[in-house]
Amino acid sequence: MKILLSEYAVSTGMSGTYLLEGKAMLSTLASSFSRLGHEVIYTTSDVTIEHGKPVRSSEEDIEATISKCAKECDAGLVIAPEEILPGLTAIIEDNTLNLGCSPDAVSICSDKLECTRMLENAGLAVPRTYAPGQKMPPEGCWVTKPRYGCASEDTFVCHRPDIKSSHIATEYIKGEHLSVSLICGKEQLPLTVNAQRMEIDPTKDASRIEYCGCTTPYRTDREQELYDVAKKATRALGCNGYVGVDIILGDRPYIVDVNPRPTTSLVGITKIMDKEIAELLLKNGMGETLPKIKITGEYSFTKEELR
Repeated sequence: MKILLSEYAVSTGMSGTYLLEGKAMLSTLASSFSRLGHEVIYTTSDVTIEHGKPVRSSEEDIEATISKCAKECDAGLVIAPEEILPGLTAIIEDNTLNLGCSPDAVSICSDKLECTRMLENAGLAVPRTYAPGQKMPPEGCWVTKPRYGCASEDTFVCHRPDIKSSHIATEYIKGEHLSVSLICGKEQLPLTVNAQRMEIDPTKDASRIEYCGCTTPYRTDREQELYDVAKKATRALGCNGYVGVDIILGDRPYIVDVNPRPTTSLVGITKIMDKEIAELLLKNGMGETLPKIKITGEYSFTKEELR
């Protein structure tokens, strides 16, 4: 099969964390599809990776480039910031087999306020969440972040938050910063629980929250509880393909974000999983039964090690 992969940071020449994580995810996916004998093409402004054929793109023409390439491919997958992902996913879905979430599911997950409300209505634990203009308790510790955003972008701990027009404030929950990676579709296949390495100081007002790396798998006797919560959340949101569910594990699992696309944890998971992620994505996309997986060992990385 001919597979199109498009990661936005690589495709448009972004820099910093976006490019580090984006290139790592793109390379991981391209190498997996290539090992199974598939032909891979990927969009890029100038960065090249080991596997696949590059197709030149830029911020100005990325939509047209994806549309043209998708028509020539048997399946496609796009990774992009939340505010851009729905539109690019729609282009993939209109022109080839989409291996990721539907545009509608992406739109819901990408809107952190709407996503939180839907999860709460589904009976899942979420932090108290406030939009601009809503009356908040006078005391407490809060996390302010963009309503649409990723990679811990513009995310801070605040004691008396003044919520910007494009931001939300969520209750700061004490607990372990984890994520669940799973494949969603006709059936749901949990892959791993991951420990997120976060730089965070809740005692300091206006301190930035930074993602620093990951350890996978994270061993816990509450693994099944975490898997059950992640599966219920992705069912409620109509997710498909690889999804990462960010959770704070305190007295119970609180869902803080649902990522409707491959996440950086995938870089580690593919090092310790006995099945190719490409096989899982393709079987899921075509509605086939997913194989059982086996996780052996442990893999850790820091953001800097992705270079």
